[in-house]
Amino acid sequence: MEPLKINEIVSAVKGKLIQNESILDENEVIITGISTDSREISCGDLFIPIKGENFDGHNFILQAFEKGVKVCLSERRDILVPKGKLLIQVENTKQALMDLATYYRSLFSIPVVAVTGSVGKTSTKDMIASVLSQHYMVLKTQGNYNNEIGVPLTIFQLNKEHEAAVIEMGMNHFGEIHNLSKIAKPNIAVITNIGVSHIENLGSQEGILQAKCEIFDYLKEDGIVVLNGDDHFLKTLKGKIPFEIVYFGLDAANQVYAKNIQSLGVQGTEADFVLDKEEVHIQIPSPGKHMVYNALCAFAVGLKLNLTFEEIQKGILTYQSSKMRMDIFKTKKNVYIINDVYNASPHSMKAALNVLNEISDGRRKIAILGDMLEMGFYSEQAHKEVGEYAAKNKIDYLFCIGTEANHIAQGAINGGMDKSRVKTFLNQEILWNTLEHFIASEDTILIKASRGMHLEKTVEKIKEVE
Repeated sequence: MEPLKINEIVSAVKGKLIQNESILDENEVIITGISTDSREISCGDLFIPIKGENFDGHNFILQAFEKGVKVCLSERRDILVPKGKLLIQVENTKQALMDLATYYRSLFSIPVVAVTGSVGKTSTKDMIASVLSQHYMVLKTQGNYNNEIGVPLTIFQLNKEHEAAVIEMGMNHFGEIHNLSKIAKPNIAVITNIGVSHIENLGSQEGILQAKCEIFDYLKEDGIVVLNGDDHFLKTLKGKIPFEIVYFGLDAANQVYAKNIQSLGVQGTEADFVLDKEEVHIQIPSPGKHMVYNALCAFAVGLKLNLTFEEIQKGILTYQSSKMRMDIFKTKKNVYIINDVYNASPHSMKAALNVLNEISDGRRKIAILGDMLEMGFYSEQAHKEVGEYAAKNKIDYLFCIGTEANHIAQGAINGGMDKSRVKTFLNQEILWNTLEHFIASEDTILIKASRGMHLEKTVEKIKEVE
């Protein structure tokens, strides 16, 4: 983070400066970091307490002061300010965090790529960042910092060395991406697809499309929109938004498309990418057709930011997935594990099952699938569709875990899978007892569910199986 003065912060958050006795010259106080966690804070930080469902950060303001912090924000008026400390009173600390990030973003003239979508936004963000890093010093969203708190904290990581940024934007309600777009003010806006994630809150896929399109609200006037042209909903945006659109996909009608796709098993995928009749051979170090879409998107963004074909090829080839997202590795007992437990939707479940098929190479194919959350009225149907798809893909064994996952099992049986090869479990502990005696050397195992299921625990248990 580049240093900020107190008067800049007070102005940006529309706050009121409070101190106990005028013994501290606020003009001499420089902020070199922003923190919302009093447990991980440095002396030069500004502490911004956030009210959550289970905690209130205001209760830790004094602790932050004791750790050496000189300045805190507060929406409470009953905080006693120690001598030599400063308090900035605001109406709402979360809004103040976003307002300050909006101001801080305005200090940089670098290109910002914003990425959203129902499925694949993290992998696409990582792929774009890998490509752009061949030409630019790039800041990218880390972990799950893609919401109204995480995006500001990511923006605050910008410094004068950065030449580009790739910002992931998530949401589960209307208005959230609008706020994130206001902060990031992107030059390029990417939407990967329109699925059914968060349909419980947004009502329909049309509602999801509307919410995702909030990413255009603060797109620069000369901004570029990069869209999945194979997505029915995104195709409808053609001619309806005042920006240049670049469509990518497998259909040759897209400006950027892929052909001659070949699976390389666990080594990944290769394809020829086509742009204006020019062809470029691309090797993607992750298996699955869905990764071709991610690479196509990164290819399109790279071209718009003036990268050469060679730079883009190298950026895609050196791509590395984020933790718990299509992370494929082999245990000491020669068991291949596909760790994809960070999130789940019907679309991503099916894509993961495809990968299980691609890399199994004659080994037993075992799928451990858990609940997909926030499906609302669509939940039963969505889970049954996944089960039917597992049966269609001829998965050898299907283990389902959770309260909704019984619908996955039912879908698989309806799809023709032998009942003896389908099992359901209410909790992971019972599942582990079964796995301990079931897993054999050379198995290929997919583990996937929504983040709230915490199936990373099962991944760790499988690693221990002798």
